[in-house]
Amino acid sequence: MSSRTWSRKSIVLCLTVVALSVYSMAALATSNGTSPSGRLAVFGKKVTVNGQSAECGTAILSDSTINTAADSSATVSLGSLGVIELMPNSSIRLSFNESNVVGVLEAGHVRVITPAGVSATITTRDGTAFAKSDAANTFNVSLNCGTTVVDTEAGNVELRTASATKQIAAGSQDAAGQTAPGTRCASVRTRDVKSMYPRCTRGRR
Repeated sequence: MSSRTWSRKSIVLCLTVVALSVYSMAALATSNGTSPSGRLAVFGKKVTVNGQSAECGTAILSDSTINTAADSSATVSLGSLGVIELMPNSSIRLSFNESNVVGVLEAGHVRVITPAGVSATITTRDGTAFAKSDAANTFNVSLNCGTTVVDTEAGNVELRTASATKQIAAGSQDAAGQTAPGTRCASVRTRDVKSMYPRCTRGRR
């Protein structure tokens, strides 16, 4: 009787292990098949992803928070979805799926490049910059001196606030919010930082 009991227990344990292995493999395959991801390039000294120090090549999953220090910038390559560039002293929570890129910009300056077929939304405390998927778009969103500035390089972007929706064509910009009196503001583009820090920094292993 004892040997039969142990035999049954062994069979049950074996079946349990197999079932768990199959489930884990299926879950991994599903995740890899349906969840897009990006890759990070780091320029400068310190960039973090979800609070952890990041290096060149770090995988970026949807709903990640990326922060750049004062002497650093970062580029997130999202494959067919486009590219997101962060200036120094920037913070963004980035989400994406097969046809949409959504960011919540908490600080700093972000540049968004998306191809036709992909929509992009960047939200700040003042409003939302929205680029439709019917054309390729390149635009900048910055939190600068108490305002949100949207600058369109290519395509057509909307700046949506509680009171109005403004169309911002290529080569123009507009702002939402109110600048603090007596404040002087300077605008810096991502390419300027890349010229200062041209190498993609890798962490030591």
